[in-house]
Amino acid sequence: MVSADPDPQRFRDLMVGGEPGFEGVMTCVFGIQTHESRTYLMLLENPGSTVAELADKMERDRSNVNRSLATLLDKGLAMRERRLLDGGGHVYQYTATNLPEARELMHETLDEWAAYVHNRIDEFGEETQA
Repeated sequence: MVSADPDPQRFRDLMVGGEPGFEGVMTCVFGIQTHESRTYLMLLENPGSTVAELADKMERDRSNVNRSLATLLDKGLAMRERRLLDGGGHVYQYTATNLPEARELMHETLDEWAAYVHNRIDEFGEETQA
């Protein structure tokens, strides 16, 4: 969700750029990196993927994919399940939050940011009047 003091630059970037695509809007609204948005989109296409599978498909280092997944989990944009391996041990599989739910999260996050900005606007000048 939105931090107590959202970074207005991420929304400014969205507004002054060209027509943003889904990836650009997601990056802006959640304050995530472009590679994290790409990881989300790759997960949508490949549910149940492991870090190794995603790293291969995206041609990225496993540690970078792992960090992207951690961010997506933190933002509620992905889920992780543990799968036991036949030979012992386990592996984690990741699945993107379904698109309708991700859209709803985007709306909620943007609404929270707008409410924050409206409150800040209403507070302007009150400090000098007190």
